[in-house]
Amino acid sequence: MHLLTKLTEWNAARQKVREMEMEQQGKCPDCSGRGIEMFPEKYLYSSHYICPGCNGSGLFEDWKK
Repeated sequence: MHLLTKLTEWNAARQKVREMEMEQQGKCPDCSGRGIEMFPEKYLYSSHYICPGCNGSGLFEDWKK
């Protein structure tokens, strides 16, 4: 169980660092400022979805709300 606790703490710290980096750049942490998220599909094409975190704007301010 100690290992799972350490992994959870490490992941939370890593996420916080990513959010801080994206805030400095003014980009949404979920889509890296693209405004869309791409999910690879099974047969060599991908689906594009508007980022639910920033509603497609790609801006950190919209993601923070």
